[in-house]
Amino acid sequence: MSGCMQVMTTVSSREEGDRLAGILVEQRLAACVQVVGPISSTYRWEGEVQVAEEWQCQIKTRAEIFNVLKESIRKHHSYDTPEIVAMPIALGSADYLTWIEKNVTLPH
Repeated sequence: MSGCMQVMTTVSSREEGDRLAGILVEQRLAACVQVVGPISSTYRWEGEVQVAEEWQCQIKTRAEIFNVLKESIRKHHSYDTPEIVAMPIALGSADYLTWIEKNVTLPH
């Protein structure tokens, strides 16, 4: 098992996704953020079923900095309760996983 993970969040627009991606990569909390969409999301919010167009951000990072990454997403996200879910990257190309590890650093 690698020490890398993919974290996902959704945002309301491509512009917000690109802005969040830039912040996370600039802060070195992510090696790469892919902004995918639009996607259609159906969910329950404040007691009612909602349908919205969203963009998914797939964030490549190191597991050990998840809590710092999570707080940065919350700080820069427009939603009250943003989706922040993480999945470990169990296997992958050794070169790619090394690249993630080299490009994500713990804040000082």
